Amino acid sequence: MPACDLIIIGAGVLGTFHAYHAAKAGKRVLLLEKDRYPVGATVRNFGQVVPSGLAGRWFDYGRRSLELYREIQQQTDITIRQNGTVYVASEPSEWQVANELHDRYSRIGYRSELLSKEQVLAKWPSLRADYVYGGLFFPDELSVEPEQMIHRLIGFVQEKLAVEYRPGSVVIGCEPIGDHVRVTLANGQTVEAGRVLLCGGHEVRLLFPDVLAQAGLVVSKLQMLLAEPVAGLELPGNILTGLTIRRYEAFQECPSYQQLTPVSPELAELQRWGIHILFKQATDGSIIVGDSHEYAAATAQEDLGYHTQDYINNLMLTEARRIAAFPVTVRKAWAGFYSQTPNEIFEYDVAPNIRIITGIGGKGMSSSAGYAEESIQQWGL
Repeated sequence: MPACDLIIIGAGVLGTFHAYHAAKAGKRVLLLEKDRYPVGATVRNFGQVVPSGLAGRWFDYGRRSLELYREIQQQTDITIRQNGTVYVASEPSEWQVANELHDRYSRIGYRSELLSKEQVLAKWPSLRADYVYGGLFFPDELSVEPEQMIHRLIGFVQEKLAVEYRPGSVVIGCEPIGDHVRVTLANGQTVEAGRVLLCGGHEVRLLFPDVLAQAGLVVSKLQMLLAEPVAGLELPGNILTGLTIRRYEAFQECPSYQQLTPVSPELAELQRWGIHILFKQATDGSIIVGDSHEYAAATAQEDLGYHTQDYINNLMLTEARRIAAFPVTVRKAWAGFYSQTPNEIFEYDVAPNIRIITGIGGKGMSSSAGYAEESIQQWGL
């Protein structure tokens, strides 16, 4: 008899929430992580849980994720803060689209508030008055500290749900053996389970390169900045701006989206690099600023390089300083990578009891908890 019911390969937010839901359903779960701790997209992001920007079923998963985060936070501190999300419109056509999104969410009972320019500046006085036209605020949305949250979530599923967690476990083989699956580790050990789920991002190429070649996965490279704390500065919640309104899927479904006023040549250059400016203050007062997006096929990720480009960072800094009145002094910069697919997410059964799930894109922090719940149920676990 296999030692466990389910082995999950990859302990990022997508894999760990699958472990959470499977263990809640009474399954014996082994969670494997190739590194000493997760270092991928789960920790290289803003830590914003913003269903408001998602569309279709991903909004529903995100809405459910808010509930799940709160449920866990009531049992243990996973760094959840409910300070809301604001989208700051910078001109009339962005404001019109924000009004339309507010109306749509009002019809389905998802709380939002339209804020006048004066109300935005009263709540966020460190934003520049000449940038702000109005704001759309979602009071129920959350912030997390991404580098801390995943460690605490893994600790929670170990302690409360008896998930076995093995970091530093590099998987080099995964094959069906009769009615179960054998997983081989780089140290020569093998473990067996009734089923195996791979949630290792584009690293699926290490085990199933033929699958990756057919998946159509694209890797997105994001550049982000961490700004030094500013004495006395408070930036509650997630602050998203006009370029975000022009980028996020939820706004693209609004009737007036196609009538947005064309941006200036300077902003068009930002859009060419997939830049939209977000601010999120961490608990230590530092401020994450970003981000940009460059793309390459997952089979050619190396083309994106490992470096960050000063040109992109300077574009982001210039726009951030046009929006915010506080000094933005960079402490460090980094690049994050996540995989995505034109089909919203990549789900593939290598065998009846071996499943790959990857390509969730930038939706992971906001929607993985809700998505994984449905995923586990649909797989009959």
